Amino acid sequence: MTIKKMVLGLSMLLMASTWACASPSAQQKKETEMKETLVRNIDAAFMRQNIFDYKENPTKFVFKGKRPAILDFYADWCPPCRALSPKLTDLAKKYKGEIDIYKINVDNEGELAKFFGVKSIPMLLFIPMEGTPIQTLGNLSVEELEQTIAKIKVKK
Repeated sequence: MTIKKMVLGLSMLLMASTWACASPSAQQKKETEMKETLVRNIDAAFMRQNIFDYKENPTKFVFKGKRPAILDFYADWCPPCRALSPKLTDLAKKYKGEIDIYKINVDNEGELAKFFGVKSIPMLLFIPMEGTPIQTLGNLSVEELEQTIAKIKVKK
């Protein structure tokens, strides 16, 4: 009987330690959540509800956002897109609460890519609170990104 209890106890201990090692730490969870919320991947439904309802207003850009925004049209397989991504994450940290940055995967969101006329990636759309969005193409330098952000940012 004691051998059965020992085997059962060891089995439970092994399962618990395996589970503990496999679970991400609180710090890892926090870092993942922070990265996910700084630059958010969005789809057409989110776009229509929170940024711009392109079906309701197909000929006029009516911005629904609470802050200026940057839309990054990208693809996972695109080297310039991958090179641009950490720059956008850094800018999202720097301008947290002032500018929203969103990513749109053109392979998954073909309707959005078509509506916005995406022919080349990465394509960025810088959206001011009022006025016309600014479109850029390619892996911009941090300086070029900052200059364009200055054009859309709310003046304090």
